[in-house]
Amino acid sequence: MKVQLKDVTRENWEEALSLKVKAAQSRFVPEAAVSLAKIYIKPDGDNVNYIPFAIYDHEKMVGFIMHAYIENTSSMYWINGFMIDEKHQGKGYGKAALIGMISWIWQTFPACKEIRLTVHRENHAARGQYKKYGFFPLGETIGEEDVWSLPVPQLF
Repeated sequence: MKVQLKDVTRENWEEALSLKVKAAQSRFVPEAAVSLAKIYIKPDGDNVNYIPFAIYDHEKMVGFIMHAYIENTSSMYWINGFMIDEKHQGKGYGKAALIGMISWIWQTFPACKEIRLTVHRENHAARGQYKKYGFFPLGETIGEEDVWSLPVPQLF
């Protein structure tokens, strides 16, 4: 397995739209089309930038993840729209993509002091994974989702 995050482009966007999670998970994560629409619609405000990525294992697209951020802030760096296609779940792609996304954000945005995401209260599997990688709930909610944070490790 060699997981890579690649830009969603005019060459692969239709494949991204075909990604689906298991039926029982569909209320926990938006379809890729909804995430891609946010780039144009900007529902979180004009100052929010979105960068969509397809998750690949070599040449096979296995998932989708998006980064949303507000420039020159310390805590407005978000992971959202994260999904692994139902045919590829349970193979370690989610873990590898999460680590890859965290690393990419920290390397790309030196001002970032924490990464945030939201997770549905009933999505116990995702909550367990996020906790395992150092995320913790902030006590804030957005709709039916809790806001979680991962502080940037301080290297001395």
